[in-house]
Amino acid sequence: MITGLGAIAPNGNGYETFVANTLAGKIGIKPITKFDAHATGISVAGEIDDFDPQAVVGKKAAKRMDLYSQYAVQTAEQAMTMAKITPANTRPEDLGVIYGSGIGGLTTIQDQIIKMHEKGPKRVSPMFVPMAIANMAAGNLSIRFQAQNISTSIVTACASATNSIGEAFRHIKAGHAQVMITGGAEASVNEIGIAGFAALTALSPTSDPTQASRPFDQARNGFVLGEGAGTLVLEALDHAQARGAQILGEVVGYGTTSDAYHITSPDPAGTQAARAMTLAMQEAGLTPEDIDYINAHGTATAANDAGEAQAIRQVFGDHDVLVSSTKGMTGHLLGAAGAVEAVITAAALQKGILPPNVGCQHQDPACPVTLVTKHNQHHPSRYALSNSFGFGGHNAVIAFKRWEG
Repeated sequence: MITGLGAIAPNGNGYETFVANTLAGKIGIKPITKFDAHATGISVAGEIDDFDPQAVVGKKAAKRMDLYSQYAVQTAEQAMTMAKITPANTRPEDLGVIYGSGIGGLTTIQDQIIKMHEKGPKRVSPMFVPMAIANMAAGNLSIRFQAQNISTSIVTACASATNSIGEAFRHIKAGHAQVMITGGAEASVNEIGIAGFAALTALSPTSDPTQASRPFDQARNGFVLGEGAGTLVLEALDHAQARGAQILGEVVGYGTTSDAYHITSPDPAGTQAARAMTLAMQEAGLTPEDIDYINAHGTATAANDAGEAQAIRQVFGDHDVLVSSTKGMTGHLLGAAGAVEAVITAAALQKGILPPNVGCQHQDPACPVTLVTKHNQHHPSRYALSNSFGFGGHNAVIAFKRWEG
């Protein structure tokens, strides 16, 4: 069961703001202000522009965390407050953490390497390693909430958060924990992050924020790098009911596969992406006809969107499932993408309103899916999938169900 949700994204800081803005189609992509990006050839990103680490994380704690960990802590505080998990109703031994990041503390890595180069190795911060390593979002959450069950992190590029949520679901299902804090965080909108993805020719060079991220559009020309975090509190049903928790939705299935194809490109046949969707439905006891909505990975790159659309058609055939990618509004949050997308998928089922596919003006014939628009987004739905596919061929899919009591 889902009993808590938290999010910070380029188009909204906090669960309520993020959900309202995403369902309304608000774009959070904007000109890059964190550094002078002119030399990279990239001018827009999904920056977080209203974040105060002292407000939730705390001044002292924030100094010992990279920005990605700060995002994780803020969203986890939101989710845990919403869930009303306390030591009085949940034993520390029953509370665990599985939390992902694609890269980890990239800002810390960049800043400290520059400092070492300019001022020498003796000037490197003693906090460099514990701030930079990719497990420290999970570690900081475990410490902050005294979660003494499993505490681990998953790094599967852009599938990190979805794999984390799926593994947390399985951990509860197997009876190993009663409550899990899960999701993903990323903070890679910095010079090396933008320069690195630009060197791969993966980023959109478009300067107009409203035209830069265009999932499934025939003129799409790359993804927009974003940052932020999403956190879910998952809980065993009997534990949630025993303490009178408000249940927001259900995770009912999880599928994960590998393309075993290429280090960056998805398999154009989409075979293993399709199998991941099928496995998630099988665990949930569902058929393709049961699925009302798919939150697509939909990065607005030529290869991803076409391959994912083909995978969806392989699985769903003539079933007219509704599809949207929220990356047209948030950009691509890498290891945090699946987390914010899980949050909006759960919220969409709860509210009966689907997030629109923003940015697609002329749908590519190579992407034969039925997109969510403002005209069909008011669609009461019972079951949904959320897809995430990462560099290295990692495929992860979560199946969600609207809570019906």
